[in-house]
Amino acid sequence: MPVKLSDKENVVETELVRRVRALGGRCDKVTCLGNRGYFDRIVVLPGGRVFFVEVKRPRGGRLTAHQIEWRRQYSTLGAVAVQIANTADIDALLR
Repeated sequence: MPVKLSDKENVVETELVRRVRALGGRCDKVTCLGNRGYFDRIVVLPGGRVFFVEVKRPRGGRLTAHQIEWRRQYSTLGAVAVQIANTADIDALLR
């Protein structure tokens, strides 16, 4: 199901979870107490590919300063940290 610009963040997140599970992967919701702005999901795909995912609404969704800092730190360590806001972003992640 394509994500529309009018959709909310939870619609994007639901589509991400559905597509990852369809590939046999995991798309776990993350709660990291005391760590404001931590990623929304950790995606693990077959073959050991791991992604830290921040989900945003298609129109106007912006990373906060805390989220930018988490992304920078994880990227510096060699991890893949991405922002997903639409179907094209999901397609790119799952390629």
